[in-house]
Amino acid sequence: MSGSRTGAGHVVVVGAGVAGLAAAHRLLQRGARVTVLEASDRVGGKLLPGEVAGVRVDLGAESMLARRPEAVDLAREVGLADRLLPPATATASIWTRGALRPMPKGHVMGVPGTASALAGLLSDEGLARIGRDAELPRTEVGDDVAVGEYVAARLGREVVDRLVEPLLGGVYAGDAYRISLRSAVPRLFRAARTHTSLTEAVREIQAEAAAARQTGPVFTGLRGGVGTLPLAVAESVRARGGRILTGSPVTELRRMAPERDGAGAARPARALWRVATGDRALDADAVVLAVPAPAAAGLLEAEAPGAAAELAAVEYASMALVTLAYRRAGTGLPAGSGFLVPPVDGRTIKAATFASQKWGWIAEEDPGLVVLRTSVGRYGETEILGRDDAGLVEVSRRDLREAIGLDATPVETRVTRWDDGLPQYPVGHHARVARIREHLAKLPGIAVCGAQYDGVGIPACVASAYAAVDQIHGDLRGVQELTAHPVQSLHGGAGE
Repeated sequence: MSGSRTGAGHVVVVGAGVAGLAAAHRLLQRGARVTVLEASDRVGGKLLPGEVAGVRVDLGAESMLARRPEAVDLAREVGLADRLLPPATATASIWTRGALRPMPKGHVMGVPGTASALAGLLSDEGLARIGRDAELPRTEVGDDVAVGEYVAARLGREVVDRLVEPLLGGVYAGDAYRISLRSAVPRLFRAARTHTSLTEAVREIQAEAAAARQTGPVFTGLRGGVGTLPLAVAESVRARGGRILTGSPVTELRRMAPERDGAGAARPARALWRVATGDRALDADAVVLAVPAPAAAGLLEAEAPGAAAELAAVEYASMALVTLAYRRAGTGLPAGSGFLVPPVDGRTIKAATFASQKWGWIAEEDPGLVVLRTSVGRYGETEILGRDDAGLVEVSRRDLREAIGLDATPVETRVTRWDDGLPQYPVGHHARVARIREHLAKLPGIAVCGAQYDGVGIPACVASAYAAVDQIHGDLRGVQELTAHPVQSLHGGAGE
């Protein structure tokens, strides 16, 4: 297949996770011909719908940020507007120091605006330490700093260990003392650069949010699970004429050499890129790489070794989700959507979600069932994830028994492993991403998107896809100009 110069040309999207599918959808809206190549036998990436005991559940991510528009707007565009719904309950707890304690309010990713916001969660010494923030000299954050390092310096380690760490762990499965403040909590980073007091900076962020009237639920889901979102996007892509080929791993990505006219003069090839998959090769005007960093590094090694080296250095955390279904009779749960677990408490699970309480549609599908999810595994943890599925169910049940007294036998369990599922954002992550993009800017018709760049949440991945499409759109306009005036554009003078 050769690239066409009509419309926006032919674009190959490598990867059919939510970022790749969002990119394909936007490209089709802009008139491109699109082929999506996916190595696995399904679309959706880390968004995976499934069942337990006959009830639909998410086996991957289960919610998306509602106060950021990209994912919600995409859901509406592909016909899911009537399925959007917020959690049935937004209250949660922290399981720490031997008890479930209410999740504090009035914080930014665990960083409080006042000591009183964490009353009941921290010790008296920990609360007193927060109060000293206003007396401390300025803490310089420089170009970047670890979240845990900076917050501990201002407010004490207890704030980090009991609240910041479990909240960040729920997003990145990472270590707060390694995670970049600039990349993971950019609002707080910007405020920290202009304020001496961290609690004052948090109060200003909260005031700005109130002035912007950021009300309503923070998160939203989809009836049937957010795992249905990529399925709907894929259906829309196909309806618009796009091709999605699963079971099609890309093995090589090469730039096309210039063609020669009858006089031997160079002119642009009919397509800029050749994409090899299986026993076929596709020619493309542009390529969007929407695959994890290791896969992207392998494909870029020949044409963009600098970008490939940076991508190869991106680290990932593995985790597992354990979904358990119980008969409702005799199974009582505390109120709320679940609880987080600080690593400092030495438990195995890092969180538990009371799925049938958090999402009303799960309870409606079978009122006689109670569905829970636990998550296991953080950055650097390998021993626990080496256990078989039965072992992960066993440790999850043990921790649930100690946390909430749940001693019933589940009617069905399901373990979903996400090996190397979550990219890590260490200090300096923003600079690495900038270097990757700087290397790729030298190559027309290539763009990257996905969770390893500008955020791991669904809206961030969709935004990353749209930014890649904007870049590709500009590249293709430039290529079309070269094709229209090949001699002058390539050699600097007409008639040469």
